Amino acid sequence: MTFMEFVLLLVLAGIAGALGQAIAGYSRGGCLVSIALGFIGALLGGWLSRALGIGSILLVRLGDQPFPLDWSIAGAALFVALVGFFSRARRSRPPPK
Repeated sequence: MTFMEFVLLLVLAGIAGALGQAIAGYSRGGCLVSIALGFIGALLGGWLSRALGIGSILLVRLGDQPFPLDWSIAGAALFVALVGFFSRARRSRPPPK
């Protein structure tokens, strides 16, 4: 993998992570968090697609590395939704006066 392919892979992961955050409606962090979410989404989405037996529609190949863009977005959205569900502060009612 060349340096330019690696940079393009980071850009694709960042786009996938940002789209996953937008779909889930929960955003934390900036560009580096989006890139990490894109890679986590690719792992989670790839596992999910193999478990369901569904192939990738948007498979981007950079050099010899395939990157499933559609499953990366879906996996990132699922991961962000789970993180958002477990990390949101619960609202408690104020004590009675």
